[in-house]
Amino acid sequence: MSGPLGNAFTRLYGARGWAVLTLCGMILFVVFPLLNLAVPAGSAFHVSAYWVTLIGKIMCFAIVAVAMDLIWGYCGILSLGHGLFFALGGYGMGMYLMRQIGRDGQYRSDLPDFMVFLDWKQLPWHWWNSDSFAWALFLAVAVPGVLAFVFGYFAFRSRIKGVYFSIITQALTFAAMLLFFRNETGFGGNNGFTDFKRILGYSITTPETRMVLFTVTAAVLIATLLLGRYLVTSKFGRVLAAIRDAEQRVMFCGYNTLHYKLFVWTLSAVLCGIAGALYVTQVGIINPGEMSPANSIEIAIWVAVGGRGTLVGAIVGAGVVNGAKSFFTQAFPEYWLYVLGMMFILVTLFLPQGIVGLLNKSRTAR
Repeated sequence: MSGPLGNAFTRLYGARGWAVLTLCGMILFVVFPLLNLAVPAGSAFHVSAYWVTLIGKIMCFAIVAVAMDLIWGYCGILSLGHGLFFALGGYGMGMYLMRQIGRDGQYRSDLPDFMVFLDWKQLPWHWWNSDSFAWALFLAVAVPGVLAFVFGYFAFRSRIKGVYFSIITQALTFAAMLLFFRNETGFGGNNGFTDFKRILGYSITTPETRMVLFTVTAAVLIATLLLGRYLVTSKFGRVLAAIRDAEQRVMFCGYNTLHYKLFVWTLSAVLCGIAGALYVTQVGIINPGEMSPANSIEIAIWVAVGGRGTLVGAIVGAGVVNGAKSFFTQAFPEYWLYVLGMMFILVTLFLPQGIVGLLNKSRTAR
């Protein structure tokens, strides 16, 4: 590609990076749609709906992993609460999808089925305008962003860092999970939202709709990667790395580290919210279990396995861990947690720079 956009990307990743991204784009935007929609289901080359959903889900997780890498790998702030921002984005979109069910639910009511079951007479105040797709997108971005901004402002202003910050973020997501489990909050209790029918008037289960959601997710992932790369290679990114390595020295140089940390923290939460909104449309369910502290810890494991501070490593880690999870939870479900724990231990002891770090080291050696 020539022109300003091509030159900008070449500066970010180099000619080889451009070639790799072009190849990935061709696979995601051309090959997969053709193999899913044009190739008959009986063919060996047909990509089934299962694989479309699975890879779409992994791409959502990859967006979250890149968001985590921005705050942890480049700024040195380990969050154990990113699952909360992901789930809030999912709930924002989930409310819209629940309203789109209309009278096709079990109780044939304008209210969601769980509200009819609980004898609710009207929608609660926070469901206002929830039948608007634009409002759902706004909620998926604004709610995680505002929560992260407010929380981050007070935390960073109070100089909370290290393990204390990690514990507080874990406590925050655990408290939110307990809140969303309550039926009276109006978010479906422990069952959450599911049984979606339509999005923007189209059936959400048709192959065409699923493929559109798949390609949108792929586009958002690529945009997230490019945005992250732009930030970390700019002056802003160099200041972030300096904050990670020696925050006191950065402050002595006259920088207000609060502003830098607060910006990247809020941006990371917003990216998680967008990923959550894309996730719920493809997987078809969102419940408080997504806010589990264990899920947030697993996000950190994705980044560690792939390679902290590399962005691409975050995507690789999300793909490797979730691909292994998909296999083991079907073939050997009782062993998955042991495999996950062993994977993290081995990476910590023998691959501190993750899979991408190992590949870079071997390439340098050659």
